[in-house]
Amino acid sequence: MEKVEQQVQQWLEQVVIGLNLCPFAARPQRNGQVRIQVTAAKTEEALLADLQSELQRLDSTPAATLETSLLVLPEMLQDFLNYNQFLDFADALLVEGGWEGIYQVASFHPDYCFGGVDPDDPENLTNRSPYPILHLIREASLEQAINHYPDPELIPERNIARMGALSMAEKRQLFPYLFSSSR
Repeated sequence: MEKVEQQVQQWLEQVVIGLNLCPFAARPQRNGQVRIQVTAAKTEEALLADLQSELQRLDSTPAATLETSLLVLPEMLQDFLNYNQFLDFADALLVEGGWEGIYQVASFHPDYCFGGVDPDDPENLTNRSPYPILHLIREASLEQAINHYPDPELIPERNIARMGALSMAEKRQLFPYLFSSSR
């Protein structure tokens, strides 16, 4: 589990923050307000229980201490379509728990593919991570960050351009898990 956490930490620092894909990530990371929780769940029920625990942890911890949580799934949902379908259960949990509008789940996966986009399109790299990840975001914090950021609607466009400009050597360095022989 420690190796998984280290790989996610490296991805967060080198890709998400290093390439400035999320201009709101550096500050909480610098302040130690990002939790990386690796789950050993192997069933959807166990994963939903772990997701609920993370949401409860966010509820019971001030944002000044814990801004966001990354729930990492090394043991399941390796197939992107299955992962994508599970997101419906995650959204239903937000509703059931009374967390809709308080938290949102952002999705990252090694095989992430936006709808209508070719799987090999560099745009998909913006959401490709070493493992399937459910990123729990405080909506109030996100809204506040967006309100203080110039042209937030241009972030996806800038990220797509940034990914398209990466050389193959840079892609191999930043996304080694996409090029390993075990894939």
